[in-house]
Amino acid sequence: MRLSRFFIDTPLASGELALPDAQAHYIARVLRLSAGDRLQLFDGSGREALATLIEVGKRQVRVSIETLFDGQPESPLAIHLGQGLSRGERMDWAVQKATELGATEITPLLTERCEVRLSDERADKRVAHWRQVAISAAEQCGRSVLPVIHAPQPLDQWLRGADAELKLVLHPVAAPLAEHPAPARLALVIGPEGGLSEAEISAAQQAGFQSVRLGPRVLRTETAPVVALSLLQYLWGDL
Repeated sequence: MRLSRFFIDTPLASGELALPDAQAHYIARVLRLSAGDRLQLFDGSGREALATLIEVGKRQVRVSIETLFDGQPESPLAIHLGQGLSRGERMDWAVQKATELGATEITPLLTERCEVRLSDERADKRVAHWRQVAISAAEQCGRSVLPVIHAPQPLDQWLRGADAELKLVLHPVAAPLAEHPAPARLALVIGPEGGLSEAEISAAQQAGFQSVRLGPRVLRTETAPVVALSLLQYLWGDL
């Protein structure tokens, strides 16, 4: 039987450990585990641990970490996803699925047709929320390394700073995804609900991005990263 798996925001080491409140509540109140039950922990760096519950109380849950090991290896393809910022569940879905599909970095992008505007305070809260979405996705899918969730950036700023061997921007009237030598690092731009403007596509091309499309149908902003990342991991990654 697969063990329940939890992220711990501290480097793992042998010995006893008191679990954070959120994990402790879930273990005690939702899963109703008890002392002697086993679980799996990971710290987001690639390290995992097998542990046994030694105390499950109302105020504290403690484990004994018994075995440390290297977790699931990352894809050989490092993908930095620049995702046009969209509302609520659409953005959560994109972050969740990008995590499951192995994106190494995710940057929400502020574009001309973006319907969301965030103050600095709200942006910080959203980044913390998206990080928790990524943590939950990693817990579920077995990934041992967490993607880096960056603060929202203007598209032009992100285009200038993108460091990758292959840079792609999705555009529904571009040529299909062409054959390229397998890159080690890839940057991918996906627009918001209204898509990228022609000026933004042109700016991406001037920054070295190649326009590609995924097929004859126009995909929603939250569907596009699932399809694109699946294809890229199939071509050059670990699918």
